[in-house]
Amino acid sequence: MNQPLSEAVAPQLDRKTRVKSILGGSAGNLVEWYDWYVYAAFTLYFASQFFPDGDNTVKLLQAAAVFALGFLMRPIGAWIMGIYADRKGRKAGLTLSVSLMCVGSLIIACAPTYDSVGMLAPALLLFARLLQGLSVGGEYGSSATYLTEMAGKNHRGFYSSFQYVTLISGQLLALCVLIFLQRTLTETQLTEWGWRIPFLIGAFLAIVVFWIRRGLVETQSAKQAVEQAKKGGPKSGALALFTKYPKQAFTVIMLTAGGTLAFNTFTTYLQKYLVNTSGFEKTTATEITTLAIFVFMLLQPVIGALSDRIGRKPIMIAFGVLGVLFTIPIFNGLGSTTSPTTAFMLCMSGMVIVTGYTAINAVVKAELFPAHIRALGVALPYAIANTLFGGTAELVALSFKNAGHENYFFYYITFMIALSLLTYVFMKDTKKHSMITDD
Repeated sequence: MNQPLSEAVAPQLDRKTRVKSILGGSAGNLVEWYDWYVYAAFTLYFASQFFPDGDNTVKLLQAAAVFALGFLMRPIGAWIMGIYADRKGRKAGLTLSVSLMCVGSLIIACAPTYDSVGMLAPALLLFARLLQGLSVGGEYGSSATYLTEMAGKNHRGFYSSFQYVTLISGQLLALCVLIFLQRTLTETQLTEWGWRIPFLIGAFLAIVVFWIRRGLVETQSAKQAVEQAKKGGPKSGALALFTKYPKQAFTVIMLTAGGTLAFNTFTTYLQKYLVNTSGFEKTTATEITTLAIFVFMLLQPVIGALSDRIGRKPIMIAFGVLGVLFTIPIFNGLGSTTSPTTAFMLCMSGMVIVTGYTAINAVVKAELFPAHIRALGVALPYAIANTLFGGTAELVALSFKNAGHENYFFYYITFMIALSLLTYVFMKDTKKHSMITDD
């Protein structure tokens, strides 16, 4: 398909404007994902406050179910806010998403416990997570599209990788807050009230980001897509996406499936696995995963820049092949080790493999679609795959463990990565066949 003419002749943005806009958009993305991942980081402490009595695995399973249900709102958020970002501009979509995240964090921070109000407590927790899911569903498409469109033709892989740099930074910040609170509060204090602090921090940071995003520069692609729509040109919509771009939409779903499952497993579930299966103390498990995720974050722009030189396809294939070969051995090794150093090395090896997906998936998806439907095209198929596979990672893992067949989960991850690998092998390299022109 040909790119719209008006996008191809868009005036060039100077380097300073590009960098400033990318940094501004990235800062907001960091706070969005901090708010999202604080839930996972502090589940070990607040699960007992929201659910009836039961053993530790059952309470974690209930909290993981709420986490997974939050993912159900992501396709809805991707649909509604993807269209909004395509029709009103990326800046408008980014501002709306952070506002919703702020409200969700405030609700969790102030929610009463199960002992105080009974079933109303988990109901409020669920409502807040659904609201945050709506926010994150729109955030991914808007931020991925914004960062990719702001980057020049020769540096899209590098600059768009900062979406996962800031996504991981948000998770890392959540873990750092956890470590700080673990070292300053007792476990009883953390369980009774300390877990509310990170949610309050997230709500405050979201307010700050709201004002930052109001001052962002809009991308040329978005401006021209909005103008074309006003003049009767093509408009964004779910029907248009799946009828006019079905191949691209299905490609996004399939290339995401294995990647998002692996990413959520190694960055979200791993902390619980080290505690529940490997037998590490909570603080030790948190420190191991935090250090591994920090190195993981630093790898993103390196691989993103590499994709600008050799293409996107070889890197995704490398993730697929290595993921299929080494996922099961890595988790078997983690389950049997008692050494923090060995555990760190195994965690790190898994995250290095996953970098082949995380560093470039945003730019690959954005390069598949024209400007007028790009935010929706990136967000909605991704959200569908993320809901089915990424959002259910903890729930599936804990369900297998509860049933006494924890190793089945590792085979499941391997199978899904293999399916994504088939997509990587047969799709075109989007660096050479991009729908984005150098705005």
